[in-house]
Formats: sequence, structure tokens, C-alpha cells
Amino acid sequence: MTDRTYRELRARLDSGEASCSALVEESLDAIHGAKDLNAVLSTFDDRARRQAARVDAALRSGAAGPLAGTTVVVKDNIAVEGEPLTCGSRILEGFRSLYSSTAVERLEAAGAIVVARANMDEFAMGSSNETSTYGPVHHPLDPERVPGGSSGGSGVAVAAGLCHASLGSETGGSVRQPAGFLGLVGVKPTYGRVSRYGLVAFASSLDQIGPFTHTVQDAARVLGAIAGHDPNDATTSTRPVPDYAALCENYDLRGVRVGLPVEYRSDDLHPSVAGAMEETEARLRDAGATLHEVHLPHTRYAIPTYYVISTAEASSNLARFDGARYGRRSPDATTLDEMYEMSRSEGFGAEVKRRIMLGTFVLSSGYYDAYYRKAQQVRAILRREMTEAFGSVDLLLTPTAPTPAFKLGEKTADPIAMYLSDIFTAAANLTGIPALSIPAGNDPESGLPVGIQLMAPAFEEERMFGAAAALERVAV
Repeated sequence: MTDRTYRELRARLDSGEASCSALVEESLDAIHGAKDLNAVLSTFDDRARRQAARVDAALRSGAAGPLAGTTVVVKDNIAVEGEPLTCGSRILEGFRSLYSSTAVERLEAAGAIVVARANMDEFAMGSSNETSTYGPVHHPLDPERVPGGSSGGSGVAVAAGLCHASLGSETGGSVRQPAGFLGLVGVKPTYGRVSRYGLVAFASSLDQIGPFTHTVQDAARVLGAIAGHDPNDATTSTRPVPDYAALCENYDLRGVRVGLPVEYRSDDLHPSVAGAMEETEARLRDAGATLHEVHLPHTRYAIPTYYVISTAEASSNLARFDGARYGRRSPDATTLDEMYEMSRSEGFGAEVKRRIMLGTFVLSSGYYDAYYRKAQQVRAILRREMTEAFGSVDLLLTPTAPTPAFKLGEKTADPIAMYLSDIFTAAANLTGIPALSIPAGNDPESGLPVGIQLMAPAFEEERMFGAAAALERVAV
């Protein structure tokens, strides 16, 4: 897409230089021309064209919404009525959603146009977008590299210019990590800020929908459109949603207290990531922010805690995919027991099976107290430590990922190494706080992007967006 910011796009629409119908055709053509990236699984041609016609009419009448004309790709675990919904898995092949998610409905009410569904790690389980039954997604700058996961397809759709914005989902960093690898803004909102209605669950207490965009203000604009209470999701907050996009304007970093977690320092950081952190710290100081060391001693347990809790919840949530009600049913099964066993064995991939087995184990008799209960206790400690840290600072600054994008196949044989890709992101999901990744330069050797992460207290997205937008301005 030729417009990198919504402000540019809206100016062209309001002047008559562009139309929503033309933008949809441009997006669809770009998607079909980028099949080698394997980022998009299918397009919603008829739906997108109908919505484009409605938004064009609204623009002519002066009643267009705040996202009018924004083309959007959504992750394949976010429901769009009448369209395929497979979660990147063979077990849901042929399934079409009976309704749209609240996030999609709110996007369309704001004038956005949902044009396609994005490839993803199977059931959002992965950090590289290599576990999809439809094959891996490729990094647009280097096809031999991963784009990050599990929302890599959504990220690539924006990075490669196939759409203006996209939606992914977060369980342990699955929007922020791809955003860091792709040079995008990626947001994980406060738990309960965005409805999960219509999002296929991986781990219900961790999952959140979040946007990818090129700029902080556009991410704020998209989040503002989809956020808010939803009677279909009892976990959503009734707190009013601020105008995040407006709060990005002219945010002053002077006096803002930024915390640097001591435990996140590591000699194992890639040099380009360490360099990006140093440069960001210098920009913050130059802009008048103050930097302070903070201690989060239990964050070293975030990854094992995350994988105990998330696999336990996945084991429960994925029990519904059994071949009995919807999705794939094994054609070779002759008894009820065979139908359950063979449908799940044939339908789920290796990583999903691994996590279901882990989750079933930690919930089993004799191990529940040793693993699951202990993980919940550590999660409570992590929440307390985050709350204490935000008593003395306004934001936390960390890397998004320990390295730039790694090569396809580099970590697939070592699940633990793959899991550690989320070492800086998982704590925000465990504690429910908002976090975002913003671009922070490029690795001088490979030219690949590097991201840094800002985290804020729960429901303080405006503080996070404001500081990120200010950093974005001083980086230009």
C-alpha cells in the first residue's frame, strides 16, 4: 500500500484522489502478487468490496468512521462471519465461522475493510510461524528468515504492504515479537481491554487481540476502535476508552520515569539489540526522561511459569476439537473411540500435541500442586513485583526479543531455544499489563529490524502510546 500512515490515507480519500473500492483492489492485487511469502491464506473479495462501497458512500455523506478506508488482514484465529477459520490447523479444515468477532465488527463499524485472513502458527503455538499446517511464513526482507510468531502472517501483511493494518493475537508475545522482527509497531493491550469474543482460545487467561501498524499513532487508532466493554465477554473492562490517538500528539517525555529491569540485562543479547537499547536510553535522556534501575527478581521464572499455565489452559481449551461437532473427522475411524483418537492425532501438528501433553501432565493427579498451582503462585508474585516497580517508575523499557529474526529451521529441533524467544514478552501476558514493540533500528550486518519494548501499568495504554510516539518522533 502506498500510504504508510492513516493521516496520509484519509487525506487522499477526503480529497477524492483515492476511493475505498480502489484501495481494496490494490490490496487484493498485492496479496495475490506476494503468494511466495505465504502470509495470507485466503481473501474476502466479496465482503471487502461490499464494505468498500459502504464506506465510500459514508465518505461522500460525511459520515465516515475514524478508520475509513483502512484495509485490514486478520489472523486466522479471529472469526469473520461466513469465512474460513482454521487456526492454521488441519483439524479445522473446511470450517467457516458462523459469526464475526467483536474486534472485526468494531473495525468495520469504524470504516475499516477486512480483506483477508493471515497464516499463523497452529493454534497460535509457536514463535516463528513455522508450525502452520499451511507451511511457514517468510520474512519479506529475507525469505530464509522467520517473521516471528505466532502472528507472523499478520505482521508480514503490513510489512510487505499488503494492507494498512492487521490484527494478531498475543498469548506470550505473539504480536510484539513479530513486530520487532519486522520493523513494525505491535501492541498487546491490558487484559480485558479488548474483547476475546470470536477469538479462538489458546490460553484464556493470557490471550489478547492486538494490532500491527507502521506507526504508533495508527496502532493507537486501531486499538481505540476495537477496545471497550463487550457483553459477550465477561472479562472485558467497563472502564472508558481514552482517545489513544489524540494522546499521541505532542507527548512530552520530560520528567517521565523509565525503569530498566536489572534482570533483563544479559551478555547473550545480540549486539544489535544491545545497541538499540543503548541508543533508546540515550534518546530518552536527551528528551528529558529519567532512567532508573528496577528489580523484578522473579522474572527469571516467567518462561517456565508461562509454559505451565498456557499449556494447561490449552489442554482444556483444545479438548473441544474432537471431530464430533465441527472441523475434520478422520475418514478411517470406525468406532467412537477411534474417531476421537484418530481425528486428533491426524488433525493436530507436532507442536500442538506437545503442548496438549504438557498441559495434561501438569493438570494430572499428583502433579497439579507441584506444577500448575506453583505456577499460579509465581504468577501472583510477578504481578506484585510489577505493581511495586510501577510505584517508582512510569514505564518499563526492555528489548522485544534477544535477537533479530533467525533463520527458518534454526530452532525447530530445539523447543526450549524456541520458547526462549519470548523471554522479554511473556511477563506482560502473565501480569495482564499493556506492552508494545516499536522499531529501534536495524542490525548493521543483516539489515534486519530490531525492536524495543515499552510496558505500562494496567489500563495505562495512553502513557505507553504517548512515550512511544515521542520516541518515534525523535528517531526520525
